[in-house]
Amino acid sequence: QLQLVESGGGLVQPGESLRLSCTGSGFTLDENTIGWFRQAPGKEREGLSCIMRDGTTHYAESAKGRFTISRDKLKNTVYLDMSSLEPKDTAIYYCAADLKFRWSQYPVLKDFEYDYWGQGTQVTVSS
Repeated sequence: QLQLVESGGGLVQPGESLRLSCTGSGFTLDENTIGWFRQAPGKEREGLSCIMRDGTTHYAESAKGRFTISRDKLKNTVYLDMSSLEPKDTAIYYCAADLKFRWSQYPVLKDFEYDYWGQGTQVTVSS
């Protein structure tokens, strides 16, 4: 059974950093496209970043410069490192897996492009 589990969310103060983890089971994450999304209350789900099978990374404008996606093949885990967090970053953060073949030069940041989703982890940025 394919499964994704996010962890690492929590309450942080503005300006602080946080690392989110997305661990897979039942399949190998680095053989697929893995994306990070977030959804704030009352807003649509937003694509933040993705890492392609060959390691190419893509970022949405809202994530560029503050967020970094990476992976650990041995741990079958993809990370999202977030820095200089602001209250507007408060949301539920999700990781997702796209099992379809993708050309690495094209970003995959639309939620309908993904096949499997984790349950999400809450990130709250507040003083």
